[in-house]
Amino acid sequence: MDDGLETFVPLTFRRRGVQRLAVDDRQAHDVTLIEGLARAFYWQHLLDSGAMQSGSAIARAEKLHQSVINELLRLTLLAPDIIEQWMAGRQPRRLTLMWFQRNRLPVDWQAQRKLMASFEERT
Repeated sequence: MDDGLETFVPLTFRRRGVQRLAVDDRQAHDVTLIEGLARAFYWQHLLDSGAMQSGSAIARAEKLHQSVINELLRLTLLAPDIIEQWMAGRQPRRLTLMWFQRNRLPVDWQAQRKLMASFEERT
């Protein structure tokens, strides 16, 4: 039996170009980015609990290429305050899930914060 918590957040879904956004009265959430984050933490849980032995096993079960699993698992290394900002709809507007699939994420949390700030500075 899963004793996890569940939260209901009333949102409206809209598109901004090719991105899907979940919009509440205050913020716009990048649904694709949050879904990727959720999948990454779920997969990390499968690995930590021993339900899956490796990223390769997850890739086979999900019918995805192993590189997709590895790229998204890096999201579990994000600083907690960055994740909190994303969940509040305050992610950098120019940041996409595809960026994480194509670029390295620094492990150091301070370097991650600088990276997130650099997305806000770009015009």
